[in-house]
Amino acid sequence: MLRGVIFDLDGVIIDSHPAHKLAWKTLFASLGKQFGDHELDFVLEGRKREDILRHFLGEMTLQQIADYGAQKEALFRQCARRLKIVEGVIGFLDQVTNAGLPVAVASSASRARVEYMLRRFELKSRFQSVVTGDDVARGKPDPSIFLLAADQVGITPGDILVCEDAVNGVEAAKIAGMKCLAIASNGRTPLLQQAGADRVVADFTEVRLEELQGLFHSPPGAPAA
Repeated sequence: MLRGVIFDLDGVIIDSHPAHKLAWKTLFASLGKQFGDHELDFVLEGRKREDILRHFLGEMTLQQIADYGAQKEALFRQCARRLKIVEGVIGFLDQVTNAGLPVAVASSASRARVEYMLRRFELKSRFQSVVTGDDVARGKPDPSIFLLAADQVGITPGDILVCEDAVNGVEAAKIAGMKCLAIASNGRTPLLQQAGADRVVADFTEVRLEELQGLFHSPPGAPAA
């Protein structure tokens, strides 16, 4: 049965994707690299910062990764006015809290950025555990980040619902043996369904916690309602 909920951060709790794309685009432009919006969608798929940098810039030293990462973080914070809460997520969090279920954040972002965004929106106290990309060696779709969050809240993976918006994140949740509610935007529903999401909605206003309990009563391999 449903005993705990793990949330990704970017695109699930905080609508931060426009700010991220602008920050990455600005960084790459400063290095003489130009990428289109479609190419930059790569940065929205739940990958760790070093994986993003290597994808666009090739192999580099650890020092270069740290330096470019710091530059991107500074650019992201300059775009902070673009950040807002995802529609309906606070109400859904209230439902989870009122049900007495432990909640965690599991984000591929650095701890500094995760902590910054949670503080900015006064949300950190809502979560019993916060796991970041700094805490695991491999990013999504490797399931390590979700398994670590599950361990920290003391819940068996099979009793956890993951809220994700990225294909890599959905795949990581399913590999971990967890149910997944996918938040789809800009026509991404088919991609998230193909990745294995158990339910796909545009935002949290379209779903209630008691409806999701039914996902945990479905026999293995049964299609989602």
